[in-house]
Order: sequence, then structure tokens, then C-alpha cells
Amino acid sequence: MNLVAQILPYGEIILSIILVTSILFQQSSAGVGGALGGNDTGGFHHTRRGFEKFLFYLSIVDGILLALFALLSIIIKANS
Repeated sequence: MNLVAQILPYGEIILSIILVTSILFQQSSAGVGGALGGNDTGGFHHTRRGFEKFLFYLSIVDGILLALFALLSIIIKANS
């Protein structure tokens, strides 16, 4: 358990860097109207394909893993 407690912070740092970069690489379809609460797409439906779809799923999986690592870290520190 001690080895896991030592490795977890590094895993959280790596996962957080991956999460931030995967979110920043995703395209934003919101223009000025979308930023102010309006709809700037004009009825256009956008489907994720290829690398954009991969980044979308990567950010979801990475966010879940980061939350699980943080929860595991809390549980280990509470039992110590």
C-alpha cells in the first residue's frame, strides 16, 4: 500500500496534464453568439469523427480515471 501511495500523486499529475491537453485540443463550435448565450450554429448539426471523437472519449475516460485516483488517494490517506 505504501508503494501505491507514493505513485498516486505522479499518476494524478500525468492524468491531469493529459486531461487539460485533450480538452484544449478539442474544437469549439461556439462563436460569439454561443459565448453570449445564443445559438450561433444556425441549425447545423456537427458529428464528431476521427481524431475529434478520440479526444472526446479520451477526455471522458481520463476525467473518470483522475476522479478515481483522487478518491483512492483520499481512502489511502484516511486509513494511514
